[in-house]
Amino acid sequence: FLGILPSNKVCPQYFLDTNFLFLSGLIMASAIEEWNLHRRIALRVLMLVGVQPARLILGMMLTTSFLSMWLSNTASTAMMLPIANAILKSLFGEKDTSKDMNRENEENQASLQQNKLYTVPTEMQFLASTEDKDLTEEKEVASDAVSDLKKEEEYKTNIWKGFLISIPYAASIGGTATLTGTAPNLILLGQLKSYFPECDVVNFGSWFMFAFPLMLIFLLLGWLWISILYGGINLRGWRTKKSNIRVDAEARAREVIKEDYQKLGPTKFAEQAIFFLFCMFAIMLFSRDPKFIPGWASLFAPGFISDAVTGIAIVIVLFFFPSQKPSFKWWFDLKAPNTETQPLLTWRKAQETVPWNIILLLGGGFAMAKGCEESGLSVWIGGRLHPLEGVPPPVAVILITIVIALFTEFASNTATIIIFLPVLAELAIRLKVNPLYLMIPGTIGCSYAFMLPVSTPPNSIAFSSGHLMVKDMARTGLLMNLMGVLLLSLAMNTWAKSIFQLGTFPAWANIHAENATSLLTAVENVTLSAL
Repeated sequence: FLGILPSNKVCPQYFLDTNFLFLSGLIMASAIEEWNLHRRIALRVLMLVGVQPARLILGMMLTTSFLSMWLSNTASTAMMLPIANAILKSLFGEKDTSKDMNRENEENQASLQQNKLYTVPTEMQFLASTEDKDLTEEKEVASDAVSDLKKEEEYKTNIWKGFLISIPYAASIGGTATLTGTAPNLILLGQLKSYFPECDVVNFGSWFMFAFPLMLIFLLLGWLWISILYGGINLRGWRTKKSNIRVDAEARAREVIKEDYQKLGPTKFAEQAIFFLFCMFAIMLFSRDPKFIPGWASLFAPGFISDAVTGIAIVIVLFFFPSQKPSFKWWFDLKAPNTETQPLLTWRKAQETVPWNIILLLGGGFAMAKGCEESGLSVWIGGRLHPLEGVPPPVAVILITIVIALFTEFASNTATIIIFLPVLAELAIRLKVNPLYLMIPGTIGCSYAFMLPVSTPPNSIAFSSGHLMVKDMARTGLLMNLMGVLLLSLAMNTWAKSIFQLGTFPAWANIHAENATSLLTAVENVTLSAL
């Protein structure tokens, strides 16, 4: 209606090959969830890492981050939180029981005093008051026991918070490791194809080589920070002996994890088949065009095989591969019943579980970006960024990541990256640096939203458990944000330079710069003629 883009240019934005790459990841995730493979993987990892709180937090973070590389961050968090709650209840019992008892005692005392009534000493209290002063040592022992209980209660509360807060953080960090892990990564890929059609540097394999080491380093530092802050690692008491309560609690937790794993039963044929196809899905995406060596796509006509083609080709197998082990006798037995075999995934199940609204949201982002490009808005904004042209590129990376990380605390990750990517592309051309040098930190910075419950759906899910306060997230998330910004800056100035050739101003950006200059001239001419 505004005369910016005709519908024949808007509609294709909703079905770019980037959307189909995302769709293939979502369908694979549906099959994994359908046969409980993700739960088996999670429980197996927790059995391997052990049940000490710091180790369990590490196990939770590793599992959640691995799952969020392939499932959505929200689904990974929603799946892991019930497992965490079951383990915590086995470690500590119900969290609020002792607090409720203390609160009830305080209320009783207050009501008695308010009604001018005083509690009558019990027989034991009366007898105790008449005892000699020789019992002072016993009183000290009793007071020590009370203080120990208070310390145990405080320890329990902190560990509970550490568990719950580590899961959404790990989901947000893990989602950055793959292109299909989170929506902003795919929006970057789509907008690169729109703004710089000649750019072929970013694909599934090259992104993984850059983002996976960054994810591992950040995950390890985040685990250390959460464990130290919430008492999972006690820096002062490495050699202190564990209390019997904690030893018993850890034994119960070990049993809960083992029991949950045993409930899954033996590994089914369907789980094995999905695991094999999942590995094929990942390996074929990594090896299609890894850049440092020729990929398998070089065996075919250039330009026809993309990441989306690879993902969809593997996912289609799910719809006809049998979920029961096929019998070869059936072919030779004429009397065998002609029963229909259930596939690993039905289309009805895929329809129910795939979040189609996210695919439409991605399409809306691509359409908005195309509108910004065609109307000249992104070029116009880029022309207003003269003050930033004197900033050294490494400083610009840190500033951009800080601004976007703060912005995304209050706005959705998808909306933030849709707004900022066109601006970053134009700013990079003004600074004469590789556009990826600014666009990649902006994209990953969108996922570093740790400080508020409203920042991301995983944060909201963890906060809704009722055991976390806003100040807990703000205190923990502030240092997480700072670590994220610094690690991202380190990555962009070290191994990312060789992976994405960030040291030079590429030819594909030059072509866009020339087109942008002519478009800016046209926009200025239209403005002057209107005046």
